[in-house]
Amino acid sequence: MTPRRPFVMTALLALCLGGAGFAQDAPVSATPAATVPLPAPETVAQDETGFAPIAGADASLEALIWQKRPIVVFADSPFDPAFKDQMRLLEARWPELAARDVVVIADTTPNPPSDVRLKLRPRGFSLVIIAKDGTVNLRKPRPWDAREIIRSIDKMPIRREEIRNGAQQ
Repeated sequence: MTPRRPFVMTALLALCLGGAGFAQDAPVSATPAATVPLPAPETVAQDETGFAPIAGADASLEALIWQKRPIVVFADSPFDPAFKDQMRLLEARWPELAARDVVVIADTTPNPPSDVRLKLRPRGFSLVIIAKDGTVNLRKPRPWDAREIIRSIDKMPIRREEIRNGAQQ
């Protein structure tokens, strides 16, 4: 039986240097994680579907009251697989979400914390759905299918009133 200590040490070193996915024989970069530029997915330009998340640092929940339904997606890193999955799920059903006055806020920067992060106090990945009146309607610790999010929104009293008054479905 061969000792596993070299592999464990390599894994710990890779994690300390910011390597998330690596093979056992893959070389480990000597560049510290702090010097590697990280992309900010929440600042991505609007695509052809109109999906354009707002950065958590640029968002004001108070300004959205009675105007939009915020869906806030938190993660401690833009590379969090749960964050990537959730954003993909939201983008796939974006036209339906946009018809329900949804705005997506993506916050992947825990330090310094944004006003949104201070108010909602997430731990790691978190999905928060907020009603138009500013109340937190739902919190999920894992990615949630956009179809279920749409169903949840359609059950909200304000949304039911909008449907009765002829809003888009």
